[in-house]
Amino acid sequence: MTVSELSEFQVRLGYAFRDEGLLRLALTHPSVAHEAGTPSPHNQRLEFLGDAVLQLVLTRELYEKFTAFEEGPLTKARAKLVNRRTLAEHARLLGVGAHLLLSRGEEINGGRERGSTLADAFEALLGAIFLDGGLEAARDFILREFGAAFGKLSVLPIIENPKGELQELLQARSPEAPEYQVLSSSGPDHDRMFECTVQHEGVELARGRGKSKKAAESDAALAALKKMRAELEIKPGS
Repeated sequence: MTVSELSEFQVRLGYAFRDEGLLRLALTHPSVAHEAGTPSPHNQRLEFLGDAVLQLVLTRELYEKFTAFEEGPLTKARAKLVNRRTLAEHARLLGVGAHLLLSRGEEINGGRERGSTLADAFEALLGAIFLDGGLEAARDFILREFGAAFGKLSVLPIIENPKGELQELLQARSPEAPEYQVLSSSGPDHDRMFECTVQHEGVELARGRGKSKKAAESDAALAALKKMRAELEIKPGS
């Protein structure tokens, strides 16, 4: 990679390295060492570091953004942000593939476009930025890259078990479990519609509807979670 190519790539990254050797290392695929047949530096150690930095930064942002939720939905939201396909796509948009240092065999076999290679290189770049500029520099880069995705997460993260999530949230405040009560059912036997309420400590939290009692309870739990989150977001000083 020429000096001008390295400079242009740093402009795309939005970060200028003080130690460009770290950038070159982040872009060096392990196949280079394997081809040489002798031990030589490559990007796997930086990938390991970058993965940890990415997890830390995104975990903190989700922790601060979704104050109403416990570990379960926060973990799901983080997994949605940092799956390997997503990381590879970030690398493609930055043009990482064109700057990778690959062995001849890896080049011939399409390594520059391989998703796993790109995802690894993206994490290695994060590790390099962290070592070169510290946590704040890495955080700035990550939030630029994932800002749009965080905007999409402004709604409730997907919850597969709303009743379980609601009980976990409420029991952090009180040992009493939420209670569900069927208010009504309507329609013919083959197409019933149930309405249910969920209460906690004698206070109704929300109502839900569904084709079965279980579905109505889940709908009520989800409505309660949304309501509780909205209340936290509009409280004074938030």
